[in-house]
Amino acid sequence: MDVPRDRGISLRDAYDPERFGRLSEKVARYIGSWAFIAWMTVVVVSWLLWNSLAPADLRFDPYPFILLTLVLSLQASYAAPLILLAQNRQADRDRVQYQEDRQRTERLLADSEYLAREIAALRLALGEVATRDYLRGELRELLDALESQNDAATTAEGDTNLNA
Repeated sequence: MDVPRDRGISLRDAYDPERFGRLSEKVARYIGSWAFIAWMTVVVVSWLLWNSLAPADLRFDPYPFILLTLVLSLQASYAAPLILLAQNRQADRDRVQYQEDRQRTERLLADSEYLAREIAALRLALGEVATRDYLRGELRELLDALESQNDAATTAEGDTNLNA
């Protein structure tokens, strides 16, 4: 009682929309190919030639070609919905791809803005740090000042030696 019964074989198959969608895409892809156009041209031309040139008792579709028109109409009535279904599935895939691209772009934009803020913060921090050129300039000024003091001391020592 607590274990469900096996359903057994069902006369009604489980409907899988994905499988039907993949099949419709394959059919639509084939219908849109040059191979289909070539085969369809061969069939129609053969049909027309057979029913025009064959002996009268072997013709299965006489001149107005009503059966050919019926077959082509039937083929078109099945092809159109299959092509539309394939287009809808492609539109769904494109929409998902667009959303993923949009999310990726938003992430890249956020990352770029973060990096720009980090670079600006580094530039501000470097503005407060003594740079190599600044230190060289300061050392050059000190050296010049020491040299001028040394020259002044040397000149003053030379004057005292002359006066003595």
